[in-house]
Order: sequence, then C-alpha cells, then structure tokens
Amino acid sequence: MAKNPKRPTDFNQRALQIVREAIGEEPKQEPDEKDPAAVKLGAKGGRARAIVLSEEERSEAARLAANARWKRRAPKEEDSD
Repeated sequence: MAKNPKRPTDFNQRALQIVREAIGEEPKQEPDEKDPAAVKLGAKGGRARAIVLSEEERSEAARLAANARWKRRAPKEEDSD
C-alpha cells in the first residue's frame, strides 16, 4: 500500500475530511503495514532473478527495457512540407 492514504483532491472535500477527523466523526486513515515476508523477498528480487537468468536472457531483457525507454523519449516526427 502507498505510504500516504488516498485523499480527496477537491479542496472542499479535503477540508470536510479534516474537520470530520478532528471531531472524531470519521476515523483517521492510517497506512497498512507491509508484510515482512514480502519485504524480505522484494529486497532480493532483482539479484535472485539475475542469478536464475542466462546471460543471453539478461541481455535480451535489458535490450527490451532500453528500447521501451527510448521509444517513450523519441520526439514526434513532423512533416516540414
């Protein structure tokens, strides 16, 4: 879960939420704790995957990732005619 709970983006709704929390009408939204087992597995995820994949598979994954990044950054071609 995200560090901060989802809050209304509208100024008036947010103000109402703050007032309700202050008077105890609406309980405060506190973020959920992360599962310690998931945190432990997530910390070693990339390293463990790199060990399992062959050099060719790692190279292909890196090539696909780089192509995806550059595709997003590519300027749009404009016709100058």
